[in-house]
This record gives sequence, C-alpha cells and structure tokens, in this order.
Amino acid sequence: MEAVVADLAGRLGISAQEVTVEQVKAVQWPDSSMGCPQPGYMYTQVITPGYQIILKAQGKSYDYRTDESGGFVLCE
Repeated sequence: MEAVVADLAGRLGISAQEVTVEQVKAVQWPDSSMGCPQPGYMYTQVITPGYQIILKAQGKSYDYRTDESGGFVLCE
C-alpha cells in the first residue's frame, strides 16, 4: 500500500500524508492487466489475485490495481 501512496504523491508533487486511502478490495483480476489493459500490450490470460485500491488526493479519486507480487498500475 505504501508504494501506491508514494507513487500517487510523486505524480502529484505532494507529500504522502496528503493522500488518503478510501477503499481496499481484494479482487481476482481476469488477466495480468489487472483489469486495466493498455493499448499495444499483450497480457497473460490467467486469473491474477490482487487488490483494487482507491486513493484520494486534492479532491479527486485515483484507482490503483495491484497484484500479489507487488506490481501495480494507476488505472486512468
């Protein structure tokens, strides 16, 4: 969780203390894209356990997706 908070803080140029965690939900993603495929990439078609983490900063919510190995993506 600290890694995604730090990532968002870095993207926004704010301190990690200015980021709040709104929701954390365990999810079985349908593939290795963690439910957020990017154009031009290929993904392994395997159930990928992880989490959906909703963060809030500067009045806006941000949807992060993680896998159990520590990988994450901001789903925009």
